[in-house]
Amino acid sequence: MQLEIGEWQLRSWQPDDAAALAKYADNRRVWLNLRDTFPHPYTRENAVAWISQCAGQNPEANFAIASDREAIGGIGLRLGSGVFRRSAELGYWLGEPWWGKGIATRAVVVLTAYAFTRFDLSRIEAGVYEWNPASARVLEKAGYSCEGRLRKSVIKDGKTIDVFLYATVQE
Repeated sequence: MQLEIGEWQLRSWQPDDAAALAKYADNRRVWLNLRDTFPHPYTRENAVAWISQCAGQNPEANFAIASDREAIGGIGLRLGSGVFRRSAELGYWLGEPWWGKGIATRAVVVLTAYAFTRFDLSRIEAGVYEWNPASARVLEKAGYSCEGRLRKSVIKDGKTIDVFLYATVQE
């Protein structure tokens, strides 16, 4: 699958993305803003395992953010189940050389539209760590609203921090 976002694209992860994925994901500044399931250090073996996991998804919910040459980040959904089956959690990251170029905002806008048309969702939410105002701004520019502050709800890098909960809904 492939969705255009200006000069970049959201597309399916491919086996030959492993080198670029490991290159950009192996960055402490990237890791600091993600869940601990995102490894640090991030190795080529981690990249191969992630790409293999994504290849087995049906329906596809995790994508590479890519230039015309290589994968430069990732974006995806964790679909809810049970009573949360009409909700999904959004996650995304970009390699540091690509920060501040509007790519993440475009990716969130396009993936959000895709998700609401592809899945039976009424809500997509994303958490933002208190030290990451750039990610909050990405979500705000993409039409998400801050619904609240979850005080002292996350431990990351040895610190207990707040998370801001952003969401968008479709009636």
